[in-house]
Amino acid sequence: MTTAEQLLIETEQHIKDFFAAQLAPSYVFHDHEHTVQTVAAAKVIGDGFRLNERDMLVLLLATWFHDTGYVLGSTDHEERGCANAESFLSGKISGTDLTDVFGCIRATKVPQVPTSLLEQIICDADLSHLGMDTYWERNGRLRQEFVLTRNSVLSDPEWVDFEINFMLTHEYHTAVAQEMFNKRKAKHIQLLLKQKRRLNPHEAPKVDEISILDEKEKNGPISKSLRDSENDLKMARVGRGVETMYRTTYRTHTNLSSMADSKANIMLSVNAIVISILVSNLLPKLIEGFSIKLLIPVVLLTATCLGSMVFATLSTRPKVTEGKVTKEAIRQRKANLLFFGNFYNMTLDEFQWGVNEMLSDPEFLYSSMSRDLYFLGIVLAKKYQYLIICYNIFMYGLIISMLAFGVSFAF
Repeated sequence: MTTAEQLLIETEQHIKDFFAAQLAPSYVFHDHEHTVQTVAAAKVIGDGFRLNERDMLVLLLATWFHDTGYVLGSTDHEERGCANAESFLSGKISGTDLTDVFGCIRATKVPQVPTSLLEQIICDADLSHLGMDTYWERNGRLRQEFVLTRNSVLSDPEWVDFEINFMLTHEYHTAVAQEMFNKRKAKHIQLLLKQKRRLNPHEAPKVDEISILDEKEKNGPISKSLRDSENDLKMARVGRGVETMYRTTYRTHTNLSSMADSKANIMLSVNAIVISILVSNLLPKLIEGFSIKLLIPVVLLTATCLGSMVFATLSTRPKVTEGKVTKEAIRQRKANLLFFGNFYNMTLDEFQWGVNEMLSDPEFLYSSMSRDLYFLGIVLAKKYQYLIICYNIFMYGLIISMLAFGVSFAF
């Protein structure tokens, strides 16, 4: 382990202990979590520029200390962050390196005006959450922190305006950060504008917002991201439509299957009752006083009930498949792991591997769902074919049997 790596480990532990011991719980945004996330972003951006060991060390040390001044409030916290860094780092790095650490910390002051690459990187890392999935959660924490530490209570429309103005006037300084964060940041801007329109349906967009957006469309690096985000939102809506289609179709198949089983159960119950009556009451009387006239209708009625029960049973009889699909079938994207009958004989490791393969490939996932729906439809078709035969036998057989009874009693 190099000296720089050891110093970074010591610094990380020091900052963790420092925040735990001195930072007020009311600072729910500028906390240890924010610092860790900023350090991670700074390292990724720094790696994008292939910084040497010395520059990376300066950058990460500054990032660890850049918000430590919040333990005494937000005003001029950058200067207190420099003082905290000097207290811990003096004697551990050179005076030149320490000066550069101070410069990076001071560069994070809003509005940011960085003058060197390292200062640009730490500024971009400090606001990297604007273009990350965590934006909405961190945004909520910042609003809460304003209430707790500054007694700044903003209504929903006021807060949305505040965020829109900040996002529209902010630009990432480095090309690496622009590539990493602009696209998602553009999505967040669009969602904020949509939220503003929902909160103020009768209010037209402000002139300055329109001009800023127009200017960004012409010159800003976020313009392509804004257009891309519109396409992504459209694709997201399409994706939600596809998911809704699959969910609705699955529900329909399940309901139809339940209806088929219910109808089969009715036929089994009714015919079982009829046969039990025939066996317990009518057949003994026929045996005691044998009558050829009643024999034919009794046989017809019994055959009708038995035939209906056979096809009702066939419609509900489960079919057990092999219960195992091969890895080759999964690799060729021909397997369906969504039905238990295809995997119950697989080992857990094989099944988990197959599921991971399916989840990593959306096309494979959707094709598996489509294949599953297809075979569900095949099973449903067989169920209903058997049910049709069952009900036809019962209906026509009952009619013929009753006519036969009528004829026997008439003559």
